[in-house]
Amino acid sequence: MTHLPYIAASYAIGIVLPSGFGIAAWLRASAARRRLLAIDPRAQAREAARRGRDGGDGP
Repeated sequence: MTHLPYIAASYAIGIVLPSGFGIAAWLRASAARRRLLAIDPRAQAREAARRGRDGGDGP
């Protein structure tokens, strides 16, 4: 009897589960950032200032 299926399953769970948690956290943070940009006037002003600096004519 080999223990290979149990070992492979434990490694798969050890890789898939944390990866899934990381992806879910990244998606939640992105959604929260978009919601914050929609309601925070300071963020809108910061974004407009950033666009003005990056999109303007340089020296």
